[in-house]
Amino acid sequence: MYLNKFKNKKILITGHTGFKGSWLALWLQKLGAEVVGYALEPETKPNLFEVLNLETKVTNYFGDIRDFEKLETVIQKEKPEIIFHLAAQALVRESYKNPRKTFEVNTMGTVNLLEACRNCDSVKTIINVTTDKCYENKEWVYGYRESDALGGYDPYSASKANSEIITASYRNSFFNPQDYGNKHHVALASARAGNVIGGGDWSEDRLVPDCIKSLSQKQSILIRNPLATRPWQHVLEPLRGYLWLAAKMMDDPISYSQAWNFGPNDDGQINVEILVQKIIKNWGAGDYQIDKSIQPHEAHLLKLDLSKSKALLKYQPCLDINQCIALTVDWYKHYYDNCDMQRICLEQIKKISSYDNISAIASS
Repeated sequence: MYLNKFKNKKILITGHTGFKGSWLALWLQKLGAEVVGYALEPETKPNLFEVLNLETKVTNYFGDIRDFEKLETVIQKEKPEIIFHLAAQALVRESYKNPRKTFEVNTMGTVNLLEACRNCDSVKTIINVTTDKCYENKEWVYGYRESDALGGYDPYSASKANSEIITASYRNSFFNPQDYGNKHHVALASARAGNVIGGGDWSEDRLVPDCIKSLSQKQSILIRNPLATRPWQHVLEPLRGYLWLAAKMMDDPISYSQAWNFGPNDDGQINVEILVQKIIKNWGAGDYQIDKSIQPHEAHLLKLDLSKSKALLKYQPCLDINQCIALTVDWYKHYYDNCDMQRICLEQIKKISSYDNISAIASS
């Protein structure tokens, strides 16, 4: 299904130089799509964008999502049919340091993207990628559903809730499903994913990159919030969900222009300390310490309800938490062994694709 839907399609990814964006760009390029990227230059050294040499594989534009004129110029020039909006300030701790930037990027960046799409007739399908943290977190034990209240204690979470509200507003005001085929031809959805882990992430203040950095240097891992529980999933799981959602939207733009959760099954809802222990076990050595200094507020318990995605999209997570961690650690081991990382990435994509009937590159 993926292969048939995305081959020869012009697809724009905002944030294509980031962790998730780079994986998505590689996957779509392998599916035969004509990929265009708009993003800032990679923020870390190393970074997956350069490791995969993606600048030679996609049409690349370096630009700030806050620069409406430049963004609109790119969209008007390239005329994409499908857009995955991943450009964001994606870190909770960074949002405490730079709240204004966080709100500008995540809130007005969404406005800029949707406004530019409103003025471009080529655009048919838009998926705005947000986060599970867009929900008003009440620290309750059951998962948040797409109909639950949006909110945000920290600037990052609040900015992503804003992004969701903006998406709903544009869907109601300009891309209303009831008016599809009459007043417009745009399907607009949002995707709320859990905490993603996987190879190629070197972001600051993120748990897995911190673990890998410490383990590779034979240092003790320092963890800040050991009891914080999150819906952990491998990066390819939500990306698989976004592709599946986009394919559904292309077939039925009216029914699937909604908000959707993409997260793990219940076994992926574990706390930070257990995750670190599993990473160490897969690495084969290492230890950790608890950082007892005062930390900025972050949610302690966060879960997603996947009932809607499972029932209406027929989406099912395919990895358990142990498989998720094994794939992640295996990627970094190959990286530090100087392996061909494009080959490793494509092998992992093929593995994910093999779990269902949407195998994208099995015959490659």
